[in-house]
Amino acid sequence: MVNVMGIRTAVGVIGNVISFCLFMCPGITFFKILKNKAVEGFKPDPYLATVLNCLFWVMYGTPLVHPGSILVSTINGFGVFIELVFLFIFLFYANDNKQRKYVGGILVLELVVFGLVTGLILGLVPKISNRSRILGIICICLNICMYASPLTIIKKVIQTKSVKYMPFWLSVTNTLNGACWTIYGLLRFDINLVIPNGLGFVCGLVQLAVYAWIWYLYRNTPGGDDEKQAKSEVQLPANTV
Repeated sequence: MVNVMGIRTAVGVIGNVISFCLFMCPGITFFKILKNKAVEGFKPDPYLATVLNCLFWVMYGTPLVHPGSILVSTINGFGVFIELVFLFIFLFYANDNKQRKYVGGILVLELVVFGLVTGLILGLVPKISNRSRILGIICICLNICMYASPLTIIKKVIQTKSVKYMPFWLSVTNTLNGACWTIYGLLRFDINLVIPNGLGFVCGLVQLAVYAWIWYLYRNTPGGDDEKQAKSEVQLPANTV
């Protein structure tokens, strides 16, 4: 007899590992900030968005909202921690107080919104199934936005006829991440995991298809293979579950 829950746990662990790698991807960016002691042209928006996304998924995976999904909470808890570390580095090396006030203000706003929403759900919605449904809708919306955001790079890739603006391994990891968490959601059917991660998997395939198409057509044209030398400054949010 197939142990579905055992397979689901194994898939969830693999998903945690892949998501961990995604969370650590911006480490290269912040190594540059530490080395140069300046944030230069880097923007904090992707990391601010990831904090809010992860906070809601942490709550979603708890027994108070969706029992049996603790692996969702663990990886997103790590995500909140590492994104806050990145943002602290950004605050320390920000170019001026205006940037610091912007990051600090958005963080406070996110914490207030998260606290109000979760407080209202836990206080006013007694049934766990209803809590899961409401918070799941919020998480779906946030995750779809984060999975779709890298698609904005596709236009630039097509216009420049170069794949240097689309980090290949980040696209591969995002695709695998979407596939893994879709399977995790299907094994104990959870539509709130299946919808955003299924779409994330499709978005990842689109990115890889465009990458392969542009690389194949323009690899021998001037500037078509300069992604090997170029240092990509593309900042993409980490998508988890």
